[in-house]
Amino acid sequence: MLLNWQSHRHLSEFSTFGIGGQIRFFATITTEEEAIEAFAHIRKTSFPFFILGKGSNCLFDDAGFDGVVLLNRMDSISFSENFVHAGGGASFSLLGMQTARRGWGGLEFASGIPASVGGAVFMNAGAHAQETSTSLAKVVYLERSGRLVEWEKKDLAFSYRVSPFQKMEGMILSASFELVRRDDARTWQKTLLEQRIRTQPLKEKSAGCVFRNPKDSLGAGALIDQCGLKGTCVGGVAVSEIHANFLVNRRGGTSRDVLDLIAMIQERVYRETGVFLEPEIKIVTPHG
Repeated sequence: MLLNWQSHRHLSEFSTFGIGGQIRFFATITTEEEAIEAFAHIRKTSFPFFILGKGSNCLFDDAGFDGVVLLNRMDSISFSENFVHAGGGASFSLLGMQTARRGWGGLEFASGIPASVGGAVFMNAGAHAQETSTSLAKVVYLERSGRLVEWEKKDLAFSYRVSPFQKMEGMILSASFELVRRDDARTWQKTLLEQRIRTQPLKEKSAGCVFRNPKDSLGAGALIDQCGLKGTCVGGVAVSEIHANFLVNRRGGTSRDVLDLIAMIQERVYRETGVFLEPEIKIVTPHG
């Protein structure tokens, strides 16, 4: 028995929104062996499970999660030639900074994105017209069955904020990325980070961008702003005045506040522009 199972933790501890109720079973994963043990436990109990990284891009229910939450803290980062290898629990932002400092390009956009490497691969996170999948080379994945699989990028289909892992049951243990030498990688990375700091409410509790950018239209933030919704509040949650595609938790907001504000935004934007905004954030219910 490697794992220390706990039953008193709350999702709000790990959520960048600061929202979420009690977890039935919780464990921190730091090694492949611990992940295998955790999945053996899941198979025996048949409980739903959720893999937690940095707690961004998710809305957790105030009722909590009636199953197993595994916090991925497999956070190693290593380099070999023009490849970087990172554990699924490593900071994606740190990965972007470390690669750029060494003069490698391909992940500069990751700097400032509050995701784990596993979360970034799972969501195919992106910014500034770049995506995680662009430089991805390989993923090591643990299936619910306990089988370890090594996926090459060529065998995986990605699209805008979509990865094949969203339809699988398992855990991203690590990912490798192929990099390119760029003399200005560090300068470009710092420029992108400074732009993010200027244009996003990074000092407030949020889950990142809430809606996907629609095709053949203005971005979601611009559409919300166009409808005059900046600053609109429901309970303790408000549309950010800095970037309208961010909802911020300012006064003890609840998951219901967020859901009601999302519905209000969708209705207003559709009524005034004819565009229906689809949520980008993952809404995690008590049963998965």
